[in-house]
Amino acid sequence: MKRLHYISGVTITVFIGLHLLNHFLSVFGEEVHIKFMDQLRVVYRNVFIEFILFVTVLIQIISGLKLFISKRKSLVTYFDKLQVWTGLYLAFFLLIHVSAVLSGRYFLSLDTNFYFGVAGLNTSPFNLFFFPYYSLAIISFFGHIAAVHYQKMKKNFIGLSVKQQSKIIFLIGIVFTVITFYGLTNGFSGVKIPEEYNVLIGK
Repeated sequence: MKRLHYISGVTITVFIGLHLLNHFLSVFGEEVHIKFMDQLRVVYRNVFIEFILFVTVLIQIISGLKLFISKRKSLVTYFDKLQVWTGLYLAFFLLIHVSAVLSGRYFLSLDTNFYFGVAGLNTSPFNLFFFPYYSLAIISFFGHIAAVHYQKMKKNFIGLSVKQQSKIIFLIGIVFTVITFYGLTNGFSGVKIPEEYNVLIGK
């Protein structure tokens, strides 16, 4: 179960890494974000790849919950606890986020692009939910990687201990989150949402 969780985790990490890079590029404008997204969709927007991703997400969530149940009483270090709690939040987020994207695509007939993702983030009072919802997801992603790095890495690197390396990874995640939110909210001044996406924010 642990090995299955690790393999599915590595697979999802590649996709999420590209997905987050896509969001990060919004710092350079909405058009840059959408252009890069269209290029990525050539790869993952096909039945075969999407099926693999959906199955991998399910495996990750189910195996993660089983590992949590079996290990919840043996958490000792800070990074043990960080891995578990970030993993639980990521499982919650992936379940909701994937369901939302599928609903938007098949029930609302919307292009689940940049505007689909940021509609609630740029609309009050919905942003009171979406800011912590999205930010905790990104930070949890980096926190989970930091915790796994702490467990798997055995050597110092450029004079940094494994614990220091893991803390730097976590810190990078926090900085990355702030910069990404700057792009997703047009410099925190707000993004103008196209009319067809108003259904997402009750307009």
